[in-house]
Amino acid sequence: MTFLTRLLNRFSPSGGLVLLLLSIVVGAVTGLAAVLFIRLIAFINYLFYGGLAEWFAAPGRLWFVLAPVIGALLGGPVIAFFASEARGHGVPEVMAALVLRGGRIRPRVAAAKIVASALCIGTGGSAGREGPIVQVGSTFGSTLGQWLKLSEARIRNLVACGAAAGIAATFNAPLAGIVFSIEVLASELQVALFGNVVLAAVSASVVSRLFLGARPAFSVPAYTLNSSWEILLYTFLGLLAAVTGVFFIRMLDAFERFFDEKVTVPSVIKPAAGAACLGLMAWFYPHILSLTSIFPEDSRLGFPILQNIPHIYGSGFDFIDQVLKGEAPFALLFMLVFLKPLATSFTLGSGNSGGVFAPSLFTGAMLGGAFGHVLAWISPGFPVSIGAYALVGMAAVFAAAARAPLCAMLIVFEMSNDYQLILPLMAACMTASYLAQGLEPDSIYTIKLSRRGIHFVHGHDLDIMQGVRVEEVMNPDPVTIGRDDSLADLFVLFQETHHQGFPVLDPGGRLWGMVSMQDIRRVIQDIERQPEGKKRSLAEITVAEVATTDLVVAFRDEPIWMAIRRMAPRDLARLPVVERDDERQLAGIISRSEILKAYQVGLMRKQHDQTMRESMLLRPGGMQIIEERVEPGAAVAGKRIGDLRLHQSTSVLSVNRAGEVITATSGTVLEPGDLVTMFCRSKHYDEIRRMFRGEAG
Repeated sequence: MTFLTRLLNRFSPSGGLVLLLLSIVVGAVTGLAAVLFIRLIAFINYLFYGGLAEWFAAPGRLWFVLAPVIGALLGGPVIAFFASEARGHGVPEVMAALVLRGGRIRPRVAAAKIVASALCIGTGGSAGREGPIVQVGSTFGSTLGQWLKLSEARIRNLVACGAAAGIAATFNAPLAGIVFSIEVLASELQVALFGNVVLAAVSASVVSRLFLGARPAFSVPAYTLNSSWEILLYTFLGLLAAVTGVFFIRMLDAFERFFDEKVTVPSVIKPAAGAACLGLMAWFYPHILSLTSIFPEDSRLGFPILQNIPHIYGSGFDFIDQVLKGEAPFALLFMLVFLKPLATSFTLGSGNSGGVFAPSLFTGAMLGGAFGHVLAWISPGFPVSIGAYALVGMAAVFAAAARAPLCAMLIVFEMSNDYQLILPLMAACMTASYLAQGLEPDSIYTIKLSRRGIHFVHGHDLDIMQGVRVEEVMNPDPVTIGRDDSLADLFVLFQETHHQGFPVLDPGGRLWGMVSMQDIRRVIQDIERQPEGKKRSLAEITVAEVATTDLVVAFRDEPIWMAIRRMAPRDLARLPVVERDDERQLAGIISRSEILKAYQVGLMRKQHDQTMRESMLLRPGGMQIIEERVEPGAAVAGKRIGDLRLHQSTSVLSVNRAGEVITATSGTVLEPGDLVTMFCRSKHYDEIRRMFRGEAG
C-alpha cells in the first residue's frame, strides 16, 4: 500500500476519480468475500450434519446439541482473543465506527467475522449471513481508506460502499444494498456518496452472480392484488408486523443484557452457553411441535440429519421458499413466529457471530403466512394467496425491526422478482415502520448502541448533545424587530443580515413572537392576489399582522438535544431562547448553525473525556493527563504557552475558555479562568499545580 500511496501523491488524480475506482474495488472484493463466506457456511454445515453425523452415527439427534456448542467453542476464542468487534450481528459495530472513529475499523475484524460467523451459522446458529458480510465489506473499505491515508469523510464513504456491496452480494439485491447503506448507516442522501455506493453494489453483484448465479433468492409464484380493498388487509398485517418487530428487538436486547450482566462465565465460553440453550431447544423442537397436529411429518424428526435440520437453525431460507409457495401448515408458522426470535436471541445474545437480517425476514414470512391462513379460514370464498402475505410479512417485520422501510420493500422485491405486490409492500412496510417507531424508539441495530450511550440519529451520535447546554452555543445578541415596525423595515432587515427569521419584541423589549422569510413571502403572494384598488404596500403592514405568536421556545439551561426535539415536529429552523422563570425574557436565539456547532463541541468533549479515562491506564508508567484552571494572579496568566517554564516532557493539549475548546499552540495566551489540559510526568504535577494556582513563578 506504500506503493499506491506514492502513486497517488505522484499523479494527484481528482478525488472523485479515486473514490470511484476504490468503490469498484471495494465492491468486487466484498463480492468475492461473500462467495467465500456462503460456500464456507455450506461446507461447515455439510461437515457437521452430513460427514461427521454419518461417520459417527451413535449420537444420532444429539448432533443438534453438539454441533452448535462445538461451533461456539471454536468461534468463541476467535472473537474473544482476536477481534471483539466480531461479536453479535455486526451492523452496530459499523455504526459505532462511523460515529466514534471516523469510519476506522481494524483489518483483522474481517477475517475474524468470516471465521466466527461461518462456524456459528454452519453449525446451526440461528443467524443470517448479511450482517457479517456488511461488516466484512465495511472493514475492507475502511482498511483501504486507512492504508491510502484518506480523509475521514472518504473513509466513511468507503465504509458505506462496503456495506452496500455486502447486501448486494449476499442477497443478489443491488438496489436494496444501496438503500440499506444510505437508509440504515448514512441516514442522509448525498450525491457523491450515492454514486460511489451504486458502483460498489453493482460490482459486488456482478462478482457474486459470476459464482452463485443470477437467479432470485426465492422462486415465487405470480401474485396479483385481488381487490383494492385488500390493501387494508396488508395494512393490518403491517400493524401486526410492528408488534412482532418490537417483540424481536426487545427479546434480543433482553438476552444480550442477560448474558452480559448475569452470566459470569468467561467471555470465551459464553457463546457456547447460548449454543447449548439453542441445542436443547432443537432437541425438544419436535416435542414442542407435537403439541399441535404438526407432528411428525413437518417436525423434521428423522434421518438423515442433514435433511432434517430444525427450522429454527441457520437462516431458514429453504423453509421460507416453502412458505412462499403456501405449502406450510398454520400451526407450524404460528409457533415459529415466537420460536425463531427466541433461537436468534440464544445465538446472538450470548455473543455468537451472525446477522439479524435473515431471522427478521424469516419471522416476517411466518407471520404473513399465518395471517394468510387465518384470512383463508375466515373468508373461504375470498381468493387468498398465502404466499403473498408471507412475502409482504417478510418486508414488514424487517421494516419494523430495522426502521428501513424502503430497504425492506426493495430487498423483498428483488429477492422475489415480482412487481405485482409493490403497493401492498409499501402499505405494510410504512405502517410497520411508523408504528414500531412509536412503540420502541430504537431499532434492532441501534438499541445495542443506546446501551453504550451512543444514540445514532441521521448518521450522528445524538448522545453527544447531552453534555452541551443551549446557552453555550446560542447567539446571545440576536437581531430583533419590533412588532409595530413595518414589513418594509423587515424586508430591509432580511436583505442586510441574510438571516431567515427574527424574534419580534413588544414596545417593552419583551419577546412577543417570531417572524420568518416564509411569512413575508406569504404576505407578498396575498397582496398580488388582491385587486389593484385594495392592494396594500409593505410599509402599511406591521410585523404584528404576520408574526407567529404561538411560540416554541428553548431554555438556556437545558441540553441542546431538547431544543432539537422541539424543532423536529414542525421542522423549525430556529428557536428563541428564554429564561426559565420568564418565558417572555429573550436570552438569545438558537438555529441549525448553532446546533452544528454544538455537535462539534460535544464531540470534542466526548473525545476529551475518553482521553481522560484512558489516561488512568498511563499512570503506572509515570505519565498522566491533568486539568488545571488558571487562577487570577498566577504566574502563567497572560503568558504565551511557548513562554511557560514547563518541563520538556510536559505537553499542553487544549484550553477550555468559557465553554469553547481551543487547540493549544505555542502562541496561545492563557487567561484567568482558562481550564488547561496537559500531559505530564506524575512527579511534575505538584510543580505545575503551584504555577497555575499562583504559588510559584
